[in-house]
Amino acid sequence: MNVEELYRGVRESESTAVRVLVDGLRLAPLGKREGELAGRWRQEFAAKGVTLSQADCLIAAAAAGVGATLATGNPKHFPMDDLSTVHWPVGG
Repeated sequence: MNVEELYRGVRESESTAVRVLVDGLRLAPLGKREGELAGRWRQEFAAKGVTLSQADCLIAAAAAGVGATLATGNPKHFPMDDLSTVHWPVGG
């Protein structure tokens, strides 16, 4: 999902740099277990009146599934207690 986000926003002048970045990434799988976790998070937060996106929950579940810390410019999108996140500000 994050690879798609990179390519969706890439400028032509950035395409080589993005390809090098993506080639160096360790990809976390999205399988049945991650889908279940993402669905449970969405259900849990919806019961509290908080809407989480499907994409964000799947990204979070993939990170949690491999024990990774999720780097994000939008930490409020990832309020799950059992997920380690670090804020990487966007822009600058």
